[in-house]
Amino acid sequence: MATPGIAANAYAQIARITDPTSIAGAVGDIGGTSGKNFGSMLKDAIGTVAEMGRKSDAQTQQVAAGKANLVDVVTAVSETEVAVDAIVAVRDKVIQAYEEIMRMPI
Repeated sequence: MATPGIAANAYAQIARITDPTSIAGAVGDIGGTSGKNFGSMLKDAIGTVAEMGRKSDAQTQQVAAGKANLVDVVTAVSETEVAVDAIVAVRDKVIQAYEEIMRMPI
């Protein structure tokens, strides 16, 4: 079960990924080469979530070998779960926006 502290840590990591200053830089220079575009920001976010998953898997294997603390593993798995939930929510919003655009009359 995700505790408020675990959720807060995961949301803080997601907030660092989607820093408004980097978004403003990408929007402020449309067509230019400075700043990140949406695709690279999305790629970075997915890469971060994947890395969190790899770390939690490694910690799980260490617990099975008796070399790690169970609390650390549960925390890492919960943070990964919250991060994946956030990525899925973003995906759902993107799909919803796409469907709404497709319903617009030309």
